[in-house]
Amino acid sequence: MEEFKILEIKASVFKDNDQQAQKLRQELKEKNRYLLNLMSSPGAGKTTTLTRTIYALQEDFKIGVMEADIDSDVDARTIQKTGAKVIQLHTGGMCHLDAEMTRQGLDGLDAADADLVILENVGNLVCPAEFDTGAVKNAMILSVPEGDDKPLKYPLMFSICDVVLLNKIDVMPHFNFDLEKCILNIKSRNPHAKIIPISALTGEGMDEWTDWLRKEVNLWTN
Repeated sequence: MEEFKILEIKASVFKDNDQQAQKLRQELKEKNRYLLNLMSSPGAGKTTTLTRTIYALQEDFKIGVMEADIDSDVDARTIQKTGAKVIQLHTGGMCHLDAEMTRQGLDGLDAADADLVILENVGNLVCPAEFDTGAVKNAMILSVPEGDDKPLKYPLMFSICDVVLLNKIDVMPHFNFDLEKCILNIKSRNPHAKIIPISALTGEGMDEWTDWLRKEVNLWTN
C-alpha cells in the first residue's frame, strides 16, 4: 500500500506570512510610519499601559491604535477617550494576528498621517508570538501577579520581544515575585531584550518606557 503524503501546512503558512510581514515593514518604512506590536496575557495591563503611553506621546506623534480581540469593543472604547484614532479588530475566534490581518487593520484605520500605530494584540502568550505581524518592534507586558517563571513557560514570546515591560510593580510586596530572578529568566531566553519595570497604575517607570519608544519612532521615521 502506498504511503500517504504528509504536508507541513504550518511551515508553509509561516513562510508566506514572513514574506508578507517583511513586505509590510518595507511599506511602513517608505511611509515613515512606525508600527509597534504590543502583546501580553489577558489582565496584564495592556490597555492601561497603552492609555498612559498615548497621553505621554500624543504631543510628539500622531497616534493610531488597532485593538485586536476575539469579540467585544471594550478596549477600543477606552482608547477612544484618549483622542487617538482607533479601530477594533475582531479575529473571528483566532487568537492572533498575522501580517495580512494587520494590513487589513491598517487599511481600516485609515490613518495615513499617523507617525505611530500601536497594535494591541489578542491577549495570549502563545499564538501571537508565532506570527510576524510586520511590526517594526515587538513589546510585551508581564505583570507581577503572573509570576516570575513565565519566561520559562512561554519561551517563544519572550525570545521575539525587543522590550519587556514588567507591570504592576506597585503590588510586588503582596506576591511571591522575585524581580531579579524574573530578569534573569527573561535574559536566559533573550539576552538582548530591554526590560523596564513599570506600574501603569501609578506611572512608575513609564517615563523610561515612553522615552525608549519615542527614540525608536524618531529613528525609524527620520
